[in-house]
Amino acid sequence: MGIIEKFSLEGKVALITGGAYGIGFAMAEAMAQAGAKIAFNCRGQEHMEKALADYKEKGIDAKGYLCDVTDEKQVAGMVAAIKEELGVIDILVNNAGIIKRIPMTEMSAEEFRQVVDIDLNAPFIMAKAVIPDMIAKGHGKIINICSMMSELGRETVSAYAAAKGGLKMLTKNIASEYGEYNIQCNGIGPGYIATPQTAPLRERQEDGSRHPFDQFIIAKTPMARWGNPEDLQGPAVFLASDASDFVNGHILYVDGGILAYIGKQP
Repeated sequence: MGIIEKFSLEGKVALITGGAYGIGFAMAEAMAQAGAKIAFNCRGQEHMEKALADYKEKGIDAKGYLCDVTDEKQVAGMVAAIKEELGVIDILVNNAGIIKRIPMTEMSAEEFRQVVDIDLNAPFIMAKAVIPDMIAKGHGKIINICSMMSELGRETVSAYAAAKGGLKMLTKNIASEYGEYNIQCNGIGPGYIATPQTAPLRERQEDGSRHPFDQFIIAKTPMARWGNPEDLQGPAVFLASDASDFVNGHILYVDGGILAYIGKQP
C-alpha cells in the first residue's frame, strides 16, 4: 500500500457525535472527502434538518440520527441502526460536548454532573457500544475530542477541565485495554478555534481594538491567530486512517503551540 492510500478512508463508516456543526462538521467533511460514509447525531429535529441541509450543500450524503449520547439505550439503538443502514462503525469520533463557564463555588453539583455526563460519560458509553463490533471486525479507530483543558486549568471551567482531563485518561485506558484487538484510541486537543460560538470573543471593540479575550489568546499563541475548524481536518483524517495504525493512546494537540509556550517576557 502506497503512502497516499494509507490516508484513504474509502468504504469506512465514520460516526461523529455532535457532527451537526462546528469542528464536528469540519472533521466529518474531511472524512467524507477521504472516502468515508458519514453518520452523525443530533438531540433535536430542528438541528438535524439544518445539518442535513448543510451536508447536502457540501455534496455529502450523511445519515443523521436523533440520539442523546448520555443514554445507553438510545446509543445502542443508534449503533444498531447505523450497522443496518451503513455497516459496522469503523471510526468513532467522540466530539459532542458542552462547557459551563461558572466559578466553581457558584456552580451547583447538578451543573457539574451535567458537564461530566456529556463530556466524559458519553464517550465511555459510545466507545463501549462500538468496541465489540470493532473487535469482531479486527480493527477500529476511536478519536476522543479532548482539550487544552485536558492539561491546563483556568478560571470558571472546573467541570469542563475535570471532564476533559478524565477523557484524556479514558483515551489512554481504551488504548491499553483494546490495542491487542487492533483498535487505536487517540485524542485531539483543539486550541482556541474560530467558530460562530466564539465569534463574540473576536469582535472588534468600538475603538477598533481587539476584544480583551482575543488579545489574550493571540498573545498566548505562537502562531498569533485563532485556529479554524479546517485546522482539525488533517489530524482527524490521519488518526482515522491506516496511516496511524501504530499510534495509540496519544493526544494530538492542535493549538498553534499554546501548550509549548511560556509567553513573552513583559
